Amino acid sequence: MGVIFNQLGHLFLQAIPTVVLVFLLFVILERIFFRPIMGVLKQREDMTVGALARAREQVAEAETKTRQYEEAFQAARQEVYRQREVDRRANVEQRDAASRQAREQAEVLITEAQASLSAEVVRAKTELDSACQPLAEEISEILVGTESNPGGAGRPNL
Repeated sequence: MGVIFNQLGHLFLQAIPTVVLVFLLFVILERIFFRPIMGVLKQREDMTVGALARAREQVAEAETKTRQYEEAFQAARQEVYRQREVDRRANVEQRDAASRQAREQAEVLITEAQASLSAEVVRAKTELDSACQPLAEEISEILVGTESNPGGAGRPNL
């Protein structure tokens, strides 16, 4: 057993330079290679996380602006509808006023036409009366004159 321990000790002594070289290689690689790579990876991760955070902020800001735009658009639409309603009511009132005015003018024209027609009827009756009187006298003369007509023998003179 002593020989085994002796050989193990000798093996450890021969492995010390290898262990020291591996340790030095590890330290050198850590400082020269792994630290810069880890720094770059950390920086990359920070940039990615930062970009994601900025993207989330921009999305939230865009949603806010979209909501504001939609509210403004809805308000503008309501204003347009309100203005249309005001214009429609004004047009209806204007049309009703024009209709009332036309109705009043028509009533005035009808009244004037009725008065004119009444006057014309009275004038026509007067003319007929004045025209009928001479005819009636002539007829009555003819009728009365037939009896007193000496040469007529009961026949009227036509």
